[in-house]
Amino acid sequence: MPKVVPLAKPAALPEPQASIEAARQGRLNLPELMGLAGQWQAQGQTEAAAQLYEAWLSHTGHPTAHRAVAAFNWGTLLGNLRRHEAAQAVYLQALAEKPDFAQARLNLAHQYEHLGRNDEALAAWREVYDRIEQLDTVGAHKLDLQLHALKNSARLLEQLRRYDESEALMVRSLELKPDQGDVIQHYVHIRQKQCEWPVYRTVGEVTENQLLTYTSLLAMLSASDDPALQLLTAQRFVFEKVVKYAGAPFHKLHGPAQRQGRFRIGYLSGDLCTHAVGLLTAELYELHDRSRFELIAYEWSKEDGTPLRERLKAGFERRVSLHGVEAEAAARQIAADGVDVLVDLQGLTNGARPDILAYRPAPVQVSYLGLPATSAVPGVDWILADRYVMQPDYLKYCSEKPLYIGPCYQVSDRKRPMGAPPTRAQYQLPEGAFVFASFNNNHKIGEAMWAAWMRILLAVPGSVLWLLADNRWCEANLKAAARAAGVDEQRLIFAPRVPPHDYLARFALADLVLDTFPYNAGTTASDCLWAGAPILTLSGRSYISRMCGSLLTAVGLPDLITDTLADYERLAIQIGRNPARAASYKRYLREQGRQSALFDIPAIVRDIERQFAHLATQARAGLPLRALD
Repeated sequence: MPKVVPLAKPAALPEPQASIEAARQGRLNLPELMGLAGQWQAQGQTEAAAQLYEAWLSHTGHPTAHRAVAAFNWGTLLGNLRRHEAAQAVYLQALAEKPDFAQARLNLAHQYEHLGRNDEALAAWREVYDRIEQLDTVGAHKLDLQLHALKNSARLLEQLRRYDESEALMVRSLELKPDQGDVIQHYVHIRQKQCEWPVYRTVGEVTENQLLTYTSLLAMLSASDDPALQLLTAQRFVFEKVVKYAGAPFHKLHGPAQRQGRFRIGYLSGDLCTHAVGLLTAELYELHDRSRFELIAYEWSKEDGTPLRERLKAGFERRVSLHGVEAEAAARQIAADGVDVLVDLQGLTNGARPDILAYRPAPVQVSYLGLPATSAVPGVDWILADRYVMQPDYLKYCSEKPLYIGPCYQVSDRKRPMGAPPTRAQYQLPEGAFVFASFNNNHKIGEAMWAAWMRILLAVPGSVLWLLADNRWCEANLKAAARAAGVDEQRLIFAPRVPPHDYLARFALADLVLDTFPYNAGTTASDCLWAGAPILTLSGRSYISRMCGSLLTAVGLPDLITDTLADYERLAIQIGRNPARAASYKRYLREQGRQSALFDIPAIVRDIERQFAHLATQARAGLPLRALD
């Protein structure tokens, strides 16, 4: 969003009320007004600066062009103060003075978005990118403002799940300027979300190297099992986006001289709500030994109004809201609180705040669950894992050192509610058919795995594939890919999104769940095993491609783990042709699954606590930090 740029600075800072009165009487020219307002803003007096512009504009004697600029700057200040309705009205005032003012239209769109008036925001940005040659850009480059409008429109359309429109604007933006890493990043991932293959399709002058280089870490986890590529992707993001801080760790600058009493554990997250992380961790917080550990949530989670959200909130002794708090201030708060171990539950996923960790507000900082891969974030020295997901050869590609717990890295929730048992008719599943299922997010489905699934369907007569209905473009693309493989698209059945308890209950209708690769099921694998459905997986080289294998090992079904796509395909066909074998897996899970080591959550929590207490004790004593074996 364009910012206020002061043109001049007065020699001394006058008294605000006197200056506001001078502005109201027309005794300040535009450069004096902008210089004074800019100086006040720099000193944190944004409200006074806004009042100065308001007073100046109340005088009717100024030239129209000057009034438009002043109204624009006033609107920018109001936007910074989060007074979006007032800012919207002022930008309209600027446009009334100067209808071709491009920057005012751009910022008006941002206010509409803040107010939830998305169609009006998109229309305002469209005015800029479609009519840029007819607009006055007031000294800015026309292309820069056109790209600003295109990128923000594409971003909002993606958030609104209007993926085809969003992708079209990304293409248009990249054709105008190929060297836009942020646009390339979203372009690759939105094609994954729609299962548009090949994902890496060049556009304009964008090269294949640029497509790969600017792939986001989340998208790379679905695109490649190469841990070196995953590490390089994380390092690029950190280099470009994460704050560079080389000073003394904040836990030494702002923390207590001595840390005493119970170990203080901070959990850092914006996902303590109905999100995969929230769904997995509710019981973790409840099971912590409060005689030894004090729990604090440092969070910016949304209030989604669910019972899960209330339960998560109740799991902490304290909660500190970081909504709107700058990273440095948040890190200073965590350090001052004397946190011994700070657990980052997001890594580099959407909404993450890695800058906080870069200041090292705690002596021990640990990555867990949110990003099952290396984040390469400075200050995050540890990652909770087990010896299945982090084998020796993987360690060289991970900036974090492992904190091994066993037998499985993943906590889950034994209190998750289960809905009433559904019928096949309820989900349009044919009676008597063998039901393969995959409820992983669509962006995890790759072209090679889809081809294997189609060969499995062809080799198991009468079988169907039950999938998550995520978006209509993905559904259309998958149906087209099925037809191209010789599979009747009617054998693909799409399940709508339902509340968590009904989602869990419908696993009972699946005969065999098919895992994705290289981005394995994590929460979904836990859900299906808890609900009694067997899952077939392919384990690779990276943490994320071995998640499901870890769960299967802990639950007692390691024979459902394969090491090659050919073996995966062969085993799926064998089970599909022998429904009694699938039934035996389901019987085992029904009778013994919930009593297995996978769901011995108290034991997993004790293991986590042993590692945390060991590291925190060393940190308090000023010793080198070493994990337990």
